[in-house]
Order: sequence, then C-alpha cells, then structure tokens
Amino acid sequence: MSTFNMAIMAADAKVASRVAAQLTTIEKNKLLNAIADAIELNSTSIINENSKDIEASRAKGLAEAMLDRLLLTEQGVKDISSAIREIVTLTDPVGDIANLALRPNGMQVGKMRIPLGVIAMIYEARPNVTAEAAALCIKSGNAVILRGGSEAIHSNLALANCLHQVLTEHGIDNNIVSVIPDTSRDVIEALLKQSDTIDLVIPRGGEGLIKYVTENSRIPVIQHFKGVCHLFIYKFADLNKAVNLLVNGKTTQPSATNSLKTLIVHLDIAEKFLQIEPTE
Repeated sequence: MSTFNMAIMAADAKVASRVAAQLTTIEKNKLLNAIADAIELNSTSIINENSKDIEASRAKGLAEAMLDRLLLTEQGVKDISSAIREIVTLTDPVGDIANLALRPNGMQVGKMRIPLGVIAMIYEARPNVTAEAAALCIKSGNAVILRGGSEAIHSNLALANCLHQVLTEHGIDNNIVSVIPDTSRDVIEALLKQSDTIDLVIPRGGEGLIKYVTENSRIPVIQHFKGVCHLFIYKFADLNKAVNLLVNGKTTQPSATNSLKTLIVHLDIAEKFLQIEPTE
C-alpha cells in the first residue's frame, strides 16, 4: 500500500509557493537556464526511463498516436530544453501594472499581476508537459503540483529529479515543483479536494479528463472541452504561406492534440488553393 499523502504534498507546496513568489526575475531566469542544462545533461537517463514507459504502454496495447506523444528521443529532450529557454526570454509577468487610472480623489488605481500560489496540473501521456509546465509556473512565481498520466510515470519522475537537483543546488525549496508519484485514480480525487492549499487546477487532455476534473473539483478550474483545431483560408490570403501553414500544422506531429483537424477554404479560391504544392 502506498504511503503517499496528497494533503502533505499540497501543504508543502503552499509553503514553497511563498518562496517562489519572492524570486526575482534574474533568479528565476538563472534557475530556468540551469534546469534546461540539467535536462540536456541527463538526456540518456531520461530516455532510458522513457523507454520503460514505452515498453509498458505498448504491452498494454496503447494506441500508436498515444505512444508517439509519449516517446522521448534525443531531439525530443533537446526540444524540452529549448522550450524552457524560450520561457526565459518571456517578460516576467509578476509586478506588471495595467489600466492605471487617476481617480477623482487623487488616488491611482490599477491592476497588478501577482502569483496565484499553488497550481495543480493534471495531464495525460506527454512528458514534455512536466518540464514545460514547471518552467512556466516558476517564471510566474507559482509552485506547481504535477499529475501526469500513469503511462509516463518513469519519464515524469526522471524529469522531476532534474528539476529537484537544480533547485537543491540553488538552495531553493524543492516543493516549488512536485510530481505526484502515485498513479492511482484516487489520488486525483484527493488532489481536487485540497482547496485550502491549492489555488487553481488546470486539466490538459481529452474531454473525459476535463469533464471529470470540472465535475469533481472543489478548486477553481481552467477548462476546455474541445480540441478540434481549424485552419480557414480566406480568399485574400497569401496562398503559398497558407499551404505551408497547413502542411506544418498537420505533418510536424500528427498525433499532437493541437495538430490541425479541419481545413476550411473559401469557395472563391478553393480550386486554385488545392492545387498548390508546399514550398517548405
């Protein structure tokens, strides 16, 4: 029987969120660059752990599309590091002030962005989400609890080890990033009850997952139900650019949830457009 305790993890994350909120932009960017480096340096061990997930999932008869989402190659690990480095280049949202206005009494009133606290992310068989979601939460000054699909547990824990290694080296509370090690469905149910310590839940995956989280959570949820991606080609569009967007959007990774599913072409240019060869 597992000794994992969801309430304790959430409480620890809440304490760590106060540390995350106080990190400066320089500290956060230095941390993220170090995480990107660590992931690349540990590429071999991450891929080895990922192979365990692939082997187990193939034995369970997981669909090829899901296996493709789950697979981490050497290039895939580099892509994760590159994505984290892109997050470094983003403007730090914390402290940004908008809509500042002078009131009749002389007081200035505006909106300032502040960290939310603890964010829980529940997602399926895409281990890259583990690192990228953690990086986004660090950049925005939040702690995060990650619950990936059971199919990716070895990959997710390997990535978590890299993150924790860097956090330890920088003297920062490891609980800023927590990966739930228990793959049972009961853990999700327990997670969704931690309204005293978790501030927001973000489910990422199929409609069934989104619906379950929304119906069972005591915590505010950012939700979406449909992931059917459309591309509409208007009659005044640059047709060569449009066909290249079409090919890229579908063939780069057909199994991805955000790959193109539907093409709509304006009737006036449909015949001409459908005869164009891609140039990239």
